[in-house]
Amino acid sequence: MNRAIVCAAMTVALMSAAPTPSWSARIDRIVTPAGIEVWHVRDNTLPMVSMEFGFVGGAAQDPEAKPGVANLMASLLDEGAGDLDARAFQERLEERAIALSFSAQRDALRGSLKTLIEHREQAVELLRLALAQPRFDAEAVERVRAATLAGIRRRTTNPSDIAGDRWFARAFPNHPYGRPSRGTLDSVASITTDDLRVLHANTVARSNLKIATIGALDAADIAALVDRAFAGLPAKAKLTPVPEAVPQGAGERDIVDMDVPQTVITFGGAGLKRSDPDFIPAFVLNHILGGGSFSSRLYREVREKRGLAYSVYSYLAPLDRAGLFLGGVSTRNDRAAESLTIILEEIRRIAGAGPTAEELAKAKSYLIGSYPLRFDTSGKIAEQLLQIQLDDLGIDYIDRRNGLIEAVTADDVRRAAARFLADAKLLVTLVGRPNPAPSISVSAPGGRG
Repeated sequence: MNRAIVCAAMTVALMSAAPTPSWSARIDRIVTPAGIEVWHVRDNTLPMVSMEFGFVGGAAQDPEAKPGVANLMASLLDEGAGDLDARAFQERLEERAIALSFSAQRDALRGSLKTLIEHREQAVELLRLALAQPRFDAEAVERVRAATLAGIRRRTTNPSDIAGDRWFARAFPNHPYGRPSRGTLDSVASITTDDLRVLHANTVARSNLKIATIGALDAADIAALVDRAFAGLPAKAKLTPVPEAVPQGAGERDIVDMDVPQTVITFGGAGLKRSDPDFIPAFVLNHILGGGSFSSRLYREVREKRGLAYSVYSYLAPLDRAGLFLGGVSTRNDRAAESLTIILEEIRRIAGAGPTAEELAKAKSYLIGSYPLRFDTSGKIAEQLLQIQLDDLGIDYIDRRNGLIEAVTADDVRRAAARFLADAKLLVTLVGRPNPAPSISVSAPGGRG
């Protein structure tokens, strides 16, 4: 998937959105008889229910020597549970067109369930089994392991993946964020069933659980379904504390030599965490700089004026224990140094002088006007409600969000810029054969397996 699309989706999702100014009145905060909190929106448009849920922890909980356990575990949760082997479990899902999936992110294990109302009991029972009684059968483990290893091998030949993985490894040495979430060839090959069961027992619990639902059910029905799915889980998670982190390597240039016609560049450094009071001004700032697609400064300077690249972008990536500012571009080897110089100059320029009045007005107008697009399907609504909970923004955030953006001033943007962009000393990873080479260190490709 195109990295620009991914990063834009990440940042917009983190902002959360809704099409009406009174959404908090539509969100029903339910506490079930078992004491589980769920945010629910009743919507009778379609006879279905969507549920998004997350367990705080994710790949950051992987054993230090075995990155990839959370990812492999998530991939196996729907590969057999209870008395159903993988084939029988998948057949039950297909018989009733139930969509159930799991994924491991850096800070959370997330899941999604979508079903017709008439099949809700069967869907929730399958979810309950997947979470409480995963089988981790040998056949399923080896099949999914093989697919995971194949994916990792593909990543070792993909310049964009190499650049991203290398960047995180250098930015977060000896920290969970520096380890590849999917694991390495060696680590995934060494994961045992015991590793999967231990991580599952430690992370899948009620204390670190967040849930959002939308559908044609009332509060009592939702409470009953949630308790059936989650009440049997352990009360307390046993999470390994993840230390606060600041990305390292400011000002360094890391070149991964690879015989390809274009150099892929990933750049980044410290950003602001989601709870930071200056995050909203920083979000507006980034839209002007590199998050606004065709309207951004980076796009204008790198693509429109000079034709150096098809796409150039930047985004904010707030993690639970670190705030990040990231970006990237892909360009001809002989134009890589020029492209990087222009990007850094533009970052310094906006950090020093701030945006123009016109830029600020247009950015705010776009960010407010595009707000409804984040809530135009039931799946998106549930995803946004879950993200708001994971970010601890409050149930009224949807009603407050546009006002927060409208209130951003040029001084706010300059203040935010001064906090993380002022010197433009970013860690930069280049994959290709840039000539001339703006390097401090040179590495072989595929260094992370």
